[in-house]
Amino acid sequence: MATLRIPTPMRGFTGNQAEVTAPGATVREVLNNLDARHPGIGGRVFDERGAVRRYVNVFLNDEDIRALNGLDTPVKDADRITLIPAMAGG
Repeated sequence: MATLRIPTPMRGFTGNQAEVTAPGATVREVLNNLDARHPGIGGRVFDERGAVRRYVNVFLNDEDIRALNGLDTPVKDADRITLIPAMAGG
């Protein structure tokens, strides 16, 4: 199972856990399984079309999935997925 790093604003969905695990062969499957295990977090990650929201960055082992194969990027059990919501302000 991949390990997911959960940002502070989303930890309410994971029982305040900073890291959780979820199975899946692709980033999409892991994130869908994350939502199945922690209902509601998917609404913070995905938009109504099933794409990653514009203001959420998803990294696989420190690589932005946008530079890889997006949600279809393959995931191995030892991989680490990090969710990072964009910050606004100035």
